[in-house]
Amino acid sequence: MPPNFLAWKNYEEITKWADLINFADRVPEMMRRAYVYMRTGRPGPVLLEIPADVAMEEIPDTKFQYKPIKATKSAGDPADVKAVVKALIAAKSPIVRTGQGVLFAQAWDELVKLAELLQIPVFTTMSGKSGFPEDHPLALGAGGRTRPKMVMHFLKKADLVFAIGSSCTKEAFTTPIPDDKPVIQSTIDERDLSKDYPLVHAIVGDAKLVLRQLIDEVKAQLGPEGRKKDESVRKELKVVKDEWMKDWSPKLTSDETPINPYRLIGDMKKVFDAGQTIITHEAGFPRDTMLPFWETTTPGGYIGWGKTTTLGGSLGFTMGAKLAQPKKMCIAFMGNASFEWWAWTSRQQSGKRYPF
Repeated sequence: MPPNFLAWKNYEEITKWADLINFADRVPEMMRRAYVYMRTGRPGPVLLEIPADVAMEEIPDTKFQYKPIKATKSAGDPADVKAVVKALIAAKSPIVRTGQGVLFAQAWDELVKLAELLQIPVFTTMSGKSGFPEDHPLALGAGGRTRPKMVMHFLKKADLVFAIGSSCTKEAFTTPIPDDKPVIQSTIDERDLSKDYPLVHAIVGDAKLVLRQLIDEVKAQLGPEGRKKDESVRKELKVVKDEWMKDWSPKLTSDETPINPYRLIGDMKKVFDAGQTIITHEAGFPRDTMLPFWETTTPGGYIGWGKTTTLGGSLGFTMGAKLAQPKKMCIAFMGNASFEWWAWTSRQQSGKRYPF
């Protein structure tokens, strides 16, 4: 009854599963279900609320006999896989859009193999950045609210878009797929299919398993080498990338005062080894300047976020990255609003008002 706050009801829309533990002896059962839901299908958080009276109950230790349950993964329907490969081979200018699902599935090696077999250029979403090495000759970069020239060049001429590990959600921070482009989508969550884009083909399954299936089917249809000898896409991509970098070189090497933020990114690229660096940014301008120009070469080397204005969040992400990978250089690229936010919160905690 009001004014009681029910956490599980309020978190239903942002969790994979949210529920209330109404009796203490249900803890083992509900915790088992929670771990199964977290480890199966599309990754996502779960929430179990424990009311105060239940939290004070005692139950015997013998009730807690939890045995970890192995996560289950499903591959795609072989018929769907065959149809998708046939469509990719038939297309004259296909393009791959890869999302965060490739990172969750640790499917980056398979993605590179498929791209090389078919000689298809690849771009990632902001959250999927680092799922495809951006120093690869088939890499277009990341398509966010800002993007490299290569993304739009190949997206405009594409006659087929293959989205893998991507929810294909239309929102302001991911480069949209033009409405006239036929789309193939492969995702682990069937709720994402045809959500915002109509599809010509679909595959439901784990990105790593699906990509392995696609690789095998390409070899079956084209032979073990696929189209590896065709370097036309690589050559075209290099021309576009060289033109883009030439246009932006004055900003990346600028000596103007105060310092141009692009100059800072240009110098960081010279100083830090991208393969040994984990970098993230703030929401807003730091995100939009960093995303196109920092080339990520290793999976997990970039933490792409910023679809909300959670200013100051990059510091927490960077500290977490350093704890997980202590040997890596971990960087937060921040702007003045981020520092103001941290100063304001620290002064609020100390009881002092911050004079904006």
